Amino acid sequence: QVQLVESGGGLVQPGGSLRLSCVTSGTVFSATAMAWYRQAPGRERELVAGIARGGSTDYADSVKGRFTISRDNAKNMVYLQMNSLKPEDTGVYYCNMGIYGSDGRYYPYNYWGQGTQVTVSA
Repeated sequence: QVQLVESGGGLVQPGGSLRLSCVTSGTVFSATAMAWYRQAPGRERELVAGIARGGSTDYADSVKGRFTISRDNAKNMVYLQMNSLKPEDTGVYYCNMGIYGSDGRYYPYNYWGQGTQVTVSA
């Protein structure tokens, strides 16, 4: 049974930082790509950052230069370091397991964590 558990969310002021963590179980972590999504109130869930099995990364334009995704295969964990946070980064952040297609796009499997709330507000 695949499980993903996120942590690290919270309330932070604009310009601040947070580090999200996601631990996985029930799968061969090193064989899968991973990603972080977020969902703001009233909006669709959107891809924020992805990391391939080999460690290559890609980011949504809105977070490039501010967010960094990383993974630790020995610990079955993926992280999202978020710096220079803005109010528009507010939302529930979800960890996901998936795959990169031959077109270079990330395709999510239907494995999701419960989400962790990030609120950026003064």
